[in-house]
Amino acid sequence: MPKEEMALRSLNSFCDEGLITEVLGIVKSGKEATVYCCRAAPSSGAELLAAKVYRPRRFRTFKDDAVYQDGRVILDARFRRAVRRKTRTGRGVQSGLWVSSEFETLTLLWEAGADVPKPIARSGSAILMEYVGDGESAAPMLNRVCLPWSEARPLFDLLLRNVELWLACNLVHADLSPFNILYWKGGIKVIDFPQAVDARFNRNAFALLRRDVDNVCRHFAKYGVRADPSRLAGDLWNSYLRAEL
Repeated sequence: MPKEEMALRSLNSFCDEGLITEVLGIVKSGKEATVYCCRAAPSSGAELLAAKVYRPRRFRTFKDDAVYQDGRVILDARFRRAVRRKTRTGRGVQSGLWVSSEFETLTLLWEAGADVPKPIARSGSAILMEYVGDGESAAPMLNRVCLPWSEARPLFDLLLRNVELWLACNLVHADLSPFNILYWKGGIKVIDFPQAVDARFNRNAFALLRRDVDNVCRHFAKYGVRADPSRLAGDLWNSYLRAEL
């Protein structure tokens, strides 16, 4: 079955549940997932919604899965063995873990007040969420935006407040960069959380936090924002360990 047909079939349940009425087109197609713009059902209170559809496991290329999976526990012993042995069942379970993790993370962070898209529903390999943009265009990724200099520092500070809020929720994005920060009308929405790690259990959490902060600092340095990523990450981590966030 063609990948495009497989992706569209995974959206059927959102239609059946009365959440969307039409798939309007592709917003973004990447190695791991394709994001579609959908017409929302009137009952949703929105005009448009975004549906993120993960590619089947064999088409996906997450690297160093073990770095992100560290600390995650699969309670079902049979599934745990299947994942360890990388059987067909195990690959399916692993793929489902990424989707479930992203939906649960988005839900937690949105309810905590983070600048992330509001999650609406999850079905199989797809997540339905708030659409960032309007009927003419989707919000661009930050790496494609030439910011007014007056906005750079406030947005930098806003991003760091988000990183701090995520950490207060025991979460590190673990892949934060200008490629998964959407810019819209002077604000931001951070996306792509499947690899987010639990700072309480993942042994790589601080290293991943430091990398996230370094990516943000490096991008905003182009606008004259001066910051020490090592110090910022260290201060955040120490505050987290002291339960001061």
